[in-house]
Amino acid sequence: MALIETRGMTKVFRTPLKGPGLAGSVKHLFTRRFTDRVAVANVDLTIEAGEAVAYVGPNGAGKSTTIKMLTGILVPTSGEVHANGVVPHKQRIQNARNIGVVFGQRTQLWWDIPVRESLALLKEIHRIPQDRYEATLQSFNELLELGELLPVIGRRLSLGQRMRADLAAALLHDPKILYLDEPTIGLDISVKDRVRAFIKQLIAERGTTVMLTTHDLGDIEDICRRIVIIDEGRIIYDGDLQAVKDTFARERSMHFQLHHPPADPAAIAARVPGVKLVAGEKPEQLGVHFDRFEVSAADVVAAVMTEADVIDFHIDEPAIEDVIRKVYAGQLDLSAAEA
Repeated sequence: MALIETRGMTKVFRTPLKGPGLAGSVKHLFTRRFTDRVAVANVDLTIEAGEAVAYVGPNGAGKSTTIKMLTGILVPTSGEVHANGVVPHKQRIQNARNIGVVFGQRTQLWWDIPVRESLALLKEIHRIPQDRYEATLQSFNELLELGELLPVIGRRLSLGQRMRADLAAALLHDPKILYLDEPTIGLDISVKDRVRAFIKQLIAERGTTVMLTTHDLGDIEDICRRIVIIDEGRIIYDGDLQAVKDTFARERSMHFQLHHPPADPAAIAARVPGVKLVAGEKPEQLGVHFDRFEVSAADVVAAVMTEADVIDFHIDEPAIEDVIRKVYAGQLDLSAAEA
């Protein structure tokens, strides 16, 4: 059953066209001219309960506008929006009880009071029973290490600390839907890993539906199985993340550390046609590039071990990052992945 559903969702921003200075403003009072900018155009989107969906696109593509319509902050110009059976901009209070929202560049904490007090206020707003509130904080503390943050005043939190506290604040009332807008922006690697682990556990244990907008493609690969790509307000791809990688990132690289340089590298290539050999920084290093749908990793390993004495090897998986960059640059037709 769909938890989030939009049909023809469109948002148009109207901007007044004024001349410079006071004269321009006075003229606009009598001759009103406007320009319309379509931020989101006829978006049809269905997200099932328990799904984790990456919603990505270049700057200005319409990602944040979509999230704001789904949360009820913005009213669609046309089309329909439903989230857990309610229309977000019409049933704001009921919708707020169903959702949690984390904006990477904004906070829902009160700046001048300790985190503990901010969470206590949210507990009262959402009417959370005391025993459930304490149990929730305890579970959050295991992965987010929330205990050390509770006595700290909001404005004194570092970016990573604030993000951990904001996640707790957004999830305190156990919402069915979690919207994450650039949740790891500016965070260091260790904090990113902690935040990602927490979100993955949330999905696995609570069945929370997650919609993630991000430019950090590590977030996408770590958390989501489905990817929706939006550009100029329109969805240009909606499907399985692995299908995109299989279609547009088929090449794999294996790197070998050898006891001695191979006596005849050409013999390796002859054993597995279609591979490309690349010399390493040292003579004892060898790289092999291959299409995983034409050549198996096992065949590559067997060919190299037949011709050389292997100490160690590892394989590099493709990154979705390269695919998304090519999509943004207009170099890929994603209809091939949908076929």
